[in-house]
Amino acid sequence: MNLSPEWVPVLLEHGFDAVHWSSLGAANAPDSEIIGYAFQNQCVVFTHDLDFGIILAHSKAGGPSVLQVRTNDVSPKHLSAAVVTTLNKYREVIEAGALVTVDEFKSRIRILPI
Repeated sequence: MNLSPEWVPVLLEHGFDAVHWSSLGAANAPDSEIIGYAFQNQCVVFTHDLDFGIILAHSKAGGPSVLQVRTNDVSPKHLSAAVVTTLNKYREVIEAGALVTVDEFKSRIRILPI
C-alpha cells in the first residue's frame, strides 16, 4: 500500500505480472497477511516498507521474495529503470527466494533464508 498503483502498468509493460494490494485486500491489512498471500501465490512483495525484510529475517523463511526500494522518490518515473533492470538481472534469484534492496544507484541481493 505504500507504493502507488501506477507501478502496475509499468511492471506489466516490462513483462512482469503485477497487481496492487488495494485490489486484493484491505488497505489496513497487517504485513503478515500480505506476506502470507505472497507466499501462497508465489508473488514478490514490492514495497517501500522495511518491515517485510525484518519479517523475513525473524522468520528465517525461504520466501516470498521481497523487493524493497530505499529512496525518497519512489515514483515509477524516477525509479522504474532501476527496478526493471534489477528484476531482469536477478530474475532467477528472485524466483528462488531473495530480499532485494534497490535505490537509484545500486541493488543488493540477500538469498533467503537470511
